[in-house]
Amino acid sequence: MSVNDETPLREPQVRSGGVPLPMAPVPEPLGGVPGHGGEDPDMADGPDRRTVLKWMALAAAAPAVGGCAEPGSTSGGTAAAGGAAGTTDAAAATSPGVGNPLAAGTPWDPDLIAPRRHWDLVLSEDERAGLAVLCDVIIPADEVSPAASAVGAVDYIDEWVSAPYDGQRADLVLVRGGLVWLDRESETRFGEGRRFRDLTDAEKTAICDDICWIRRAAPEHRMAARFFAKMRDLTATAFYTTHEGMADIGYVGNTALARWEAPPAEVLRHLGLA
Repeated sequence: MSVNDETPLREPQVRSGGVPLPMAPVPEPLGGVPGHGGEDPDMADGPDRRTVLKWMALAAAAPAVGGCAEPGSTSGGTAAAGGAAGTTDAAAATSPGVGNPLAAGTPWDPDLIAPRRHWDLVLSEDERAGLAVLCDVIIPADEVSPAASAVGAVDYIDEWVSAPYDGQRADLVLVRGGLVWLDRESETRFGEGRRFRDLTDAEKTAICDDICWIRRAAPEHRMAARFFAKMRDLTATAFYTTHEGMADIGYVGNTALARWEAPPAEVLRHLGLA
């Protein structure tokens, strides 16, 4: 079982018999931190990780609004809708003064044409750098599309854990604690002064192998496995709701049809309509 072995997370071909993406909640709390991130043992022989990531991405991508790119972004696929870290108001995503006049511009009625972020980002640059490394272990670059960090996954996660809601505050504790754990585990296994971002790909994978499945993680790794499950969910959501991520899975959205083909005569006869 590995996060980056014979069945990588973003392999172009779909293979069967891989390790599925866990989605079921853990029934008991771990360390008093609420949230989800467990796995369903019944899925052990189910579809591979890439297939399940695509299922989740298709569900998440359907309501995406293409005109809501990050202000100042050079790519329409940037995941986060805010501006620079530490600001509470982002400028219009398109032209100055252009927005949705019917939207109140509040968190409950957001203006998706000229989006605003209503809270400060709280992660430090060092924490964001650590996040970027882990995001790219989960979804690395390949010949089809870029790595998760290249399309704004870190911005998305930073905005998510910075939100002033109970669930996101719990996620902030989990993410910050997990980043510290990764660095300490890296030093313990591979030498003093070595952080997770300093490791080779094989060394990063060795650590992630031990925390990529909550139900099979050693007791001392259960909380770290919960952190990894949360990071996997957030990274996949961030990546597969960008233009690059949608292109990776072939999602074309609401595409106009040049013409409408009538049902074949055979189908009409089968339905008793011909």
